[in-house]
Amino acid sequence: ARGLDHPELIARFKLGYANRTLGLRLPTRDRQAGSDIRSRLQKVGIYRESGHEHFNGSLVVPVLDGDGNVLEAYGRKIRDDLRKGTPSHLYLPGPHRGVWNEQALAESSEIILCEALIDAMTFWCAGFTNVTAAYGVEGFTSEHLAALRRHGTRRVLIAYDRDDAGDRAAAKLAVELIAEGIECLRVRFPKGLDANAYALKLTPAHQSLGLVLRQAEWIGRAPDTDTELMPPVTAVPPATAVPVLPSAAGVDVAAAAAAAPPPATDDELLITQGERHWRVRGWKKNLSPEQMRVNLQVRRSAADGAPESYHVDTLDLYA
Repeated sequence: ARGLDHPELIARFKLGYANRTLGLRLPTRDRQAGSDIRSRLQKVGIYRESGHEHFNGSLVVPVLDGDGNVLEAYGRKIRDDLRKGTPSHLYLPGPHRGVWNEQALAESSEIILCEALIDAMTFWCAGFTNVTAAYGVEGFTSEHLAALRRHGTRRVLIAYDRDDAGDRAAAKLAVELIAEGIECLRVRFPKGLDANAYALKLTPAHQSLGLVLRQAEWIGRAPDTDTELMPPVTAVPPATAVPVLPSAAGVDVAAAAAAAPPPATDDELLITQGERHWRVRGWKKNLSPEQMRVNLQVRRSAADGAPESYHVDTLDLYA
C-alpha cells in the first residue's frame, strides 16, 4: 500500500516482519540456553519484560554497519486499527545508533536526507539510491554528521516532511550542515505531504520525485576558499525601474509591474498582474558561479466563490 514494491528492497536491506514466532525459533525457556538468549534479547530490547516481542506487528528495518552488524532497528506497525495509545513507530531502547544505507554516502557526494525510513525507501525504490534517513524530525544524530564528514559529502538535499515541524527541523539542520561546509537544499513537497504520500499521489514516483529534487530550493553553503565566488548581488532596483516585458493577453505587464508595491525586502520582488500576484525571491543566496536559482510564486486571488490558488517553483536560470 505504500508503494515499496522494488523486488530487491527486502533482500538489500534485510527487511523483516515481527509476527510472534520468534519464541518458536529459540531454545525452550526451561533450558539454560533458552533462558540465556531471552535474557540477552531483553537487554537489547527485542523482548519486553512481559515476554512480548517489542516489534510485534511491525515491518522491521535493521540499521547495519559496514560489517553487517545490527546497530539499530526500526519498527513500523502494519495495521492502522491499533489500540488507542499504541505507537506506530518503534525503535530499540537507548540512543539511536548507526546510519541507514551508509553505503550511499560512500558512493555519492550528493545525499538525499529524509525524515523517516519509509520516505527514504520510497526514494530508493524510485531509483534515487543516494538516500539516507534521520530517526524522525529531531533524529539527526552525531553519527549521521560523522558519517557525512567521513565520506566527504558535499551536498545534502533535505527531504523532510512539508509541515511546520519538518520545516523548522530542516532550517535548523541546514545551519549545522552549512557550518560543516556542506551545501544544503530543501526539497519542498506540497504542504502537508511527506515523500511517500507525495509519491503515491503523483505517479510514476520516479518522475514526481525527480521533479521535486530538480526544483529543490537552495539554502546555502559555507564560502569555499578554493572557489572564486561571484561578486555580491546589487540591491533590487526600485519598483519604478522595471525591465521591459512582453505584453500578454492584452495586459501591459511592464505597466502592471510598475504599479506593484515596492519589494517587501531587498531580496524579494512583488509584481501584480490583474488578479495574479507574483513573488520572486532568493537571488541573494546565489553565492557560487554554479548557482543561478530563484524562487517564484504566483498567487491568484479568490473570486466568484472560487478558492485562492497558487503555484511555487524554483527555477535554475543557469540551466
